Amino acid sequence: MTSPVALDPELETDAEPVKGEQKLEGRSPGQLMWQRFKRDRTGVICAVVVILYFVVSLAAPLLVKLSGTDPYTLYGQDPTYADKPVLDQFGLPLGYFGGVSGDHWFGVEPQYGRDLFAMLVYGMRTSLFMALGVTVLLMVTGVIIGLIGGYFGGRTDYWIGRVTDFFLSFPQQLFFIAFMPVVTAFFVDPREATPTYFRALAMLIVLWLLGWMSMARLVRSTVLSLREREFVEAAKVSGASPARIIRKEILPNVVTPILVQFTYSLPSTILTIAFLSFAGVGFVEPTPDWGRLFAAAANYTEQDPAFLFFPGTALVIFVLAFNLLGDSVRDAFDPKSGR
Repeated sequence: MTSPVALDPELETDAEPVKGEQKLEGRSPGQLMWQRFKRDRTGVICAVVVILYFVVSLAAPLLVKLSGTDPYTLYGQDPTYADKPVLDQFGLPLGYFGGVSGDHWFGVEPQYGRDLFAMLVYGMRTSLFMALGVTVLLMVTGVIIGLIGGYFGGRTDYWIGRVTDFFLSFPQQLFFIAFMPVVTAFFVDPREATPTYFRALAMLIVLWLLGWMSMARLVRSTVLSLREREFVEAAKVSGASPARIIRKEILPNVVTPILVQFTYSLPSTILTIAFLSFAGVGFVEPTPDWGRLFAAAANYTEQDPAFLFFPGTALVIFVLAFNLLGDSVRDAFDPKSGR
C-alpha cells in the first residue's frame, strides 16, 4: 500500500497575480455598449445637448421669471409698458436684430411685441414633451403588435400585416391636415374655441393612429429571425409559455433596434407637430409652440427676418443632435454597423 503523496505547501496557497497584470472581469452587453458610447465624443456631446434642451424645457417657468418676461404679454400694445416702447410706428422692433436688449434677450415679435425668448422656451416645452409622449406611445404600440405578429406568424401575422398596410396607405401629411379639424369638430362645438388640452389630445390620437407602423414592421422582421434560433426552441421544448418566451427570450434581443428607432422617431415627431401648428391645425394662439413660431415668422420674414433666427437655429441644433445621437447609439450597440 502506497503512502499518500505529500502536497507542496506552495500549491495549496492561491497564486498571487503578477505585478502589473490586470484582473480580467466579465462585462455585460450593457456595460460594453456604455464603454463604446463614452469613447464616441460626438455621441457624448449630442447627448449633453439633448439633455440640455429637456432641462431648459423643464425650467422654462424659472427661466422666464429670471428674464422678467412672459410669452403672453403684448409689450408693444400694453399701456403698462408704454414707458419702455419696443415697437416703432410701423410695428417693427426697435433696436438691432429684432429688438434684442437686456429686457428682451431674443428680441420681440413684430406687431404685438411679445417676448421671443419666453415664447421660444415655452414653445420648446410644449413641443418636446408632446413629442415625447407621442413617441413613447408609438413605440409601445409598435413593439406589442410587432412581437405578436412576428412570433405567432400564420393568420395572425397575415391580418396584422394587412392592417398595417391599410394604415400605411394614408398620405400622412394630407391626412393630418384633413382629419384634425374633423376630430376637434366631432367633440367641440365649432362656435366655441377648442381648448388647448383637447387639441393636444386630438394630435396625439392622430399621430398615434398613423405612426406605429414602421416600429411594428421593424420589430416583426427582427422577431421572425429570432423565433427560429436555438435558445427559443430550447425554451419551447422546456414547456415555457409563449408570453414567457416573448418576455424573457425575444424582447431583450430587440431592445437595440427599439432604442435606435426611438432616437430617430422623436425628432421626426417634433417636426410633424411643428408642421401641424404651421399649417394651422395644431396648436394655435396664444399657446407657445415651435411650429406656431415658424408660422408667425412666415408673415414677418420680409420686415423682420431676425424673428426666425433663434427658433430656427434651436430646432436645427436639436434635430441634428438627436439624429447624430441615434447614429452613436446604433454604433455603440453594434460596432460593425458603422463600418
